[in-house]
Parts: sequence; structure tokens; C-alpha cells
Amino acid sequence: MTSGNQTMVTEFLFSVFLHLHGSSLLFFIPLLLIYGFIITGNLVTFIVIQLDIALHTPMYFFISVLSFLEIWYTTATIPKMLYSLVSEQKTISLAGCLMQMYFFHSLGITEGFVLTLMAIDRYIAICNPLRYPTIMTFNLCIQLTAGSCLCGFLFVLPEIAWIGTLPFCGSNEIQQIFCDFTPVLSLACTDTSLVVIVDAIHAVEILASFLVIALSYIKIIMVILRIPSAEGRHKAFSTCAAHLAVFLLFFGSVAVMYLRFSATYSMFWDTVIAVAFVILAPFLNPIIYSLRNKDIKTAIEKLLCYQKGAVRVER
Repeated sequence: MTSGNQTMVTEFLFSVFLHLHGSSLLFFIPLLLIYGFIITGNLVTFIVIQLDIALHTPMYFFISVLSFLEIWYTTATIPKMLYSLVSEQKTISLAGCLMQMYFFHSLGITEGFVLTLMAIDRYIAICNPLRYPTIMTFNLCIQLTAGSCLCGFLFVLPEIAWIGTLPFCGSNEIQQIFCDFTPVLSLACTDTSLVVIVDAIHAVEILASFLVIALSYIKIIMVILRIPSAEGRHKAFSTCAAHLAVFLLFFGSVAVMYLRFSATYSMFWDTVIAVAFVILAPFLNPIIYSLRNKDIKTAIEKLLCYQKGAVRVER
């Protein structure tokens, strides 16, 4: 589409994939396996928690919500990456780019809220155990999760709507492996200084979540250290260790990706950070929550034994 002497951009090109040339399959196969593991691991975790009554607790409810979100969070970006690796067409339409940014960031923000809820849940469970059952009721967990999803999907909507009104002309090459705010806005042929205010709002939201989680775990650790028995301390630490690992992984990658302020990186390091944020963190979550969690491993074994028994009865 042309406007005056300028060509208006209607689709974007992922220039990172152009530099891979004949080595695309070397990246496609590992990424496909990782994506399959992410989907399978999170789906198994979600299903097992729903089916096993012993796991119907607030802690595992939030883990199941996080697993469900991870499935869609990775699906917002990785399938398009896989397609771009093996296809000659390494482009995405403007509408497709806006949709990818919307779902990627909405799901990511919702995950941040859920991680905050998980930290608060562990804080109440360890620091106020007697009142925990009356405070963290199932209805409250549902309400908090619904509120997190609502806020997550509404929070980013104004920015996406604003980007959708911008004119794009000249270069259409996105210097990233998926559509993101900064690479896309750099292609707009108009003033985008308003994004500084939006970035500041996002920074406050990220830092507020980080602060709530950090303070919760500091208080939790202080309480755990006062537990007299070594066995009690070990059990309490093991319960929170997985949550703390996911928290550090998620917010660490978010901080490097979005709290860089005026710092700029080369295309290589931008891609490395994006891979850690979009692929590595979701890949490690099922390992932390499933393969290293005794309760979930036991529930998976029970489910497999039940399935084997059912097959034998049918025969």
C-alpha cells in the first residue's frame, strides 16, 4: 500500500531467521522437541492436579493455573517461530503481529500476577498456618485467579490499540524472533515518544510484583529459620524452593528483557535474551514443578497405574 511517496507496511519480516540460511533445521528440531515437552509437561501437570483430590489445595490450584497459562503463552510465539524456520515466507501480517503481542504480553502479565498470588499463598501458609484454611478458601482462589486474568488481558489492551493506529513505512524488518513492542515501534514512521510513559507503567507493575514476592519470601525464610526441628525446616524450604526458582527465572528474564531502560544490545544478545525469556523459562517450569515435586510425581504414578489396571480389566 502506498501513501504519497511512502510505501505503507502491511506485513513484517523476521530478519533473524534470514541469517540462519541452511542451518534452519538444526534449530527447528530442538525447538520442536522443546515445544512438545513444554505442552506435554504442563498439560500433564494440569490434568493430574485436576484429577487427584489430594492435590486440591490452593498451592496446587495456582500451579495448575500457571501450567495452563504456560501452554498458551508459548503457543503465542513458538509455532510461528517453527513455521518461519522451515518456510520460505518469514513474514507476519500487521494484524497477526498485533495479535501475537497482545496474547504474549497478556498471558505473561497474568503469569506474573499468579506468581505473586503463589508467593502470598506460601506466606500465609507458613507465617499464619492456623488461619490459612479459613483465609485461602477455594472461592477466594477462583476470584483472585479471575481478577489476575482480567487485569492481565485489559492492562495491555490500550497499548496494542494505540500501536494499531500507527503508520508503518520504510523498512519492515523486525530485529527479533517474535513481535514485541520495541522492535515494532522502531519501524513506525511517526512520533512514538508516548511509549516512554507506557514503559514506565509496565516497569512499575513489574517492580511492584517483584517487591511483593521478594518481601513475602524474605518473611517466609525468616519464619523457617526459627523452626526448631531440622526436618521441619527442610520440609518448609523444599515447599518454597520450587516457587522461588520459578520466581527468579521469570522475573530475572523479564528484568533483563524489559527493564533495560536506555541500554541497547546487539541483535545476537537480543535474540539470546528472547530465547531465555520465551523458550528456556517455560521449558524449565514443568521440570521444577513436576519432575522435582514428590506429590505430583506420586499423582502421575497413581494415574499411570490406574490406566494400566483399566487396560488389563478390558482385556
